This record gives sequence, structure tokens and C-alpha cells, in this order.
Amino acid sequence: MSEPAVRLCADAGLSFELTERSLVVPCANAPVDLLLVRPSDIPEYAQDGVVDVGITGANLVAEAEAEVVTLAELGFARCSLDAAVPVDAAQQSVSDLAGLRVATAYPVSTKRLLAEVGVECSLVPVSGSVEAAPRLGLADAIVDLVSTGSTMSANGLRPVGTLLSSQAVLVGGRAAVEERAELVGRLELMLSGVVAARRRRYVMLNAHRDDLPAIRALLPGMGAPSVLQLADEGEIAVHAAVEADDVWTLLPALKEAGASSILVLPVERLVP
Repeated sequence: MSEPAVRLCADAGLSFELTERSLVVPCANAPVDLLLVRPSDIPEYAQDGVVDVGITGANLVAEAEAEVVTLAELGFARCSLDAAVPVDAAQQSVSDLAGLRVATAYPVSTKRLLAEVGVECSLVPVSGSVEAAPRLGLADAIVDLVSTGSTMSANGLRPVGTLLSSQAVLVGGRAAVEERAELVGRLELMLSGVVAARRRRYVMLNAHRDDLPAIRALLPGMGAPSVLQLADEGEIAVHAAVEADDVWTLLPALKEAGASSILVLPVERLVP
């Protein structure tokens, strides 16, 4: 998580220099110091006022049960806390885990999340190799953090449900959010602007004015697109910010609607 978190801060305009031994890194262009620590420590650090804000995983906030404010979702380190059983087991859903032994490296959040859906089971806390627990006879099922699911599959396990969806989040201590609201809000704005921009692409195209209604119907984007008159009579340029995930299907449709000279550019920052 550290590499994308550091890159996000740099993309947001914070200027700093890291070394292999960096722990506290001052920023040259903002009243911000970066403290490089383990993601699992950050919820408690923010809660206790050691740091004002921090970047960590939503699942780690849930596991720590820290009294912090989630300020923004950051769009990377996506994963989920999933329950799984051996492929030949009879269980088909999370509710079927009732009464079983469940191994997990996240006992606090697992216990709470299972209780929320009315499932009581015997938790077996482990610190590593959770996927091996059923094969070793330590547990009947597991709850573990999953990114692609390949590790579970390789260990002969089958998912039966998701307890929590997680990603990197910006969190703040309650005191810092209240007492340093302006600075915390500015940092949140800068980081969120980069996160929002990563989900968008800026599309520029040329078209005949008669084709504008059909093209506009394909470009909901962020409100109405910008339309500029070109030097040639009846010819226009259309600019719009669109969802990055839509580009694959959008470009052929725009071409068919009469667009030409289509350019798709990354967006550096987007502030609503």
C-alpha cells in the first residue's frame, strides 16, 4: 500500500524526497510532514493524535475499531474480507458457517461482521497462512482478505460470501478534523481531486453540427459537453470528461455517430 499512497501524495502536488531510511519526510511546498509507518498502525495513530490524518485500508480501520473519521475513499488497494470453505464442503453461504471453527487473521472485525448477520461460530485467530488452516485441521472454514482469489483457489478453498469490501481510505482523528479543519480539508481536496481524475478521461473530437444531438446523447460526462465552433462552416469541436471504464464502448459509438479526430487524454486533477 505504501507505494501507491506515496505516489498519490506526489500526484496531488506534495513535493518531498524519500530515501531508503525515510521515516519522517517534510514536504517542501506545503505544511505537511509524511510519517511512513505500517498501515495497521495508522488507525490507532490517527485516533490518538500521533498523526492528524493517515492513509490505510478500510479493513484495518474496522479491525482496529478506531475512533476515526473516514474522509475519502482513495480507489486503490481494493480487496474484500471473504469467507471460504474447502471446495468439497457442504456450506454454500455465510449463514452456513454457524457452529463451525473459523480461522482468521482479523478476529475483531470477523466476529462483529458475522454477529451482524446472526452467525455464531468459534473463531481461531491465526497470524499467517490462513488458507492452510482447514487442510491442517485447525478450522472448518476461513475468513481472509482477498484480492484476486487465486490464493484461495490454489489452496482448495471456495468462497461462500463477502463480509466487507475494502480499499485505501484517508482517515483523520476526530480532534484533528475539528481543530485543523482548514488544512485537513485542503489535503482531502487535493487527494480527492487526483482520485476523481484517475476515474475520468478527457475526450476531444470534431464533428458536423448536425451530428451534435447524437454525440451529446453519448456524452453524459459531467454535465453538458463544451462545444466550440471551428474555422470551417458547420464544423464543431466537442470536449467532455467521461468515465474511464466507458472508453472501450464509447469510442466506436462516437465514430458511428459522426465524430472524427477523436483524442482521449488523461486527467491530472478534477475538483467538482
